[in-house]
Amino acid sequence: MQPKSWLVIGGGLVGAASALRLQAAGFAVTLIDPGDPRRAASFGNIGHIAAEQVSPLASRESLRTFPGRLFGLGGPLDFRWRDAGLWGPWAMRFIAASGPAQHARGQAALTAILAQALPAWRRLADFSGAPGIVGRDGHAVVWMSEQAAGKGLKAWERSPTGSTTFRSMDADDLARYAEVMTRAPVAGIRFSGTAQVSEPQAARDALMAAFKAQGGEVVHARVERLSGGDRVIAHLDGGGAREAEGALVAAGAWAGWLMRGLGVDAPVIAERGYSVQSADHSWDETLPPTVFEEHSMVVSRFTSGLRASSFVEFGSPDAPGDPRKWRALERRLGDLGIRFSPEPDRWVGPRPTLPDYLPAIGRLERDPRILYAFGHQHLGLTMSAITAELTASLAQGTEPVIDLAPFRIERFGRG
Repeated sequence: MQPKSWLVIGGGLVGAASALRLQAAGFAVTLIDPGDPRRAASFGNIGHIAAEQVSPLASRESLRTFPGRLFGLGGPLDFRWRDAGLWGPWAMRFIAASGPAQHARGQAALTAILAQALPAWRRLADFSGAPGIVGRDGHAVVWMSEQAAGKGLKAWERSPTGSTTFRSMDADDLARYAEVMTRAPVAGIRFSGTAQVSEPQAARDALMAAFKAQGGEVVHARVERLSGGDRVIAHLDGGGAREAEGALVAAGAWAGWLMRGLGVDAPVIAERGYSVQSADHSWDETLPPTVFEEHSMVVSRFTSGLRASSFVEFGSPDAPGDPRKWRALERRLGDLGIRFSPEPDRWVGPRPTLPDYLPAIGRLERDPRILYAFGHQHLGLTMSAITAELTASLAQGTEPVIDLAPFRIERFGRG
């Protein structure tokens, strides 16, 4: 028998979208979230619906280029040494998942789900009554030096991009950047089939408002553990509990310990990203979200200001931010001549990442009342809308639009 009431654990974009879809499907849904939107990856990300990123980062190429990408050498990759007990075992699994056969299977799985990502977002935006939260098509990747451009173009020409396409940017495309920077990039490519949300937090707010309008309930609390019996019980910090006939674990970087309490091995780690945002800027609204590839930095204009994001830092999801990374972002913006506030809004948030860089989406084998949707790495915003449709299909007992076998959490063992 399918549960008629659901607890959704986690209120980021994946949890909010899934709660809305479940409520709209006729279930009684309670969403439980700590209530601090800044703590999750949904708040400060770059807003990119990245349908082009079909190649998992677990690969031989990532292992080969690992040393040159370390933060100490000027790259984006860093590890919190005091958290080595968290990322050390995860790294061994990452290496094991980077073989050619596993990488190929992961790429096929991501290609299938990402082909649905942007259409699902457009459906979700319309359904939530806020079609404007999904912006115009496309983004750009640019290079500031001829050497980086030659290397980058060759890499993209060899790379699969799923349902998206790209073209070389012409002189007029590039010249537009000279109006907001010290000089124009020397080369770039312009993607089609991707998009940007108008504001990540505004998108989440729209989904939450639609969820409440549908009759959904929101509880601000942290779930300490889940337990079974006749019903699924969420035990809350500070005492108290909520229960329902089923539960969806969508707790992002905090999902691992909840799943361990259910006897399931879920090796999710916090892969932390950093961003800075300025309301004072001169970035033209017609410029697309732009990846400055040799700087490992993305710049996007939102309704609230200009945001720049970078870095891949492995560690605890609750660790304080590293000021060096914000300063490095601000220096890069200054070096490019991009106008920015000297005191920007600084943010750090944890991307929930599994060793093979595939999300976990499915129904728990050992307890079919438990659904899960977490581990979306850099693609949480991107995949949130299609993930919501997939979890709603599972809850209703209908066939999902894609094969969910590659995303089973049991691929890491059964605890």
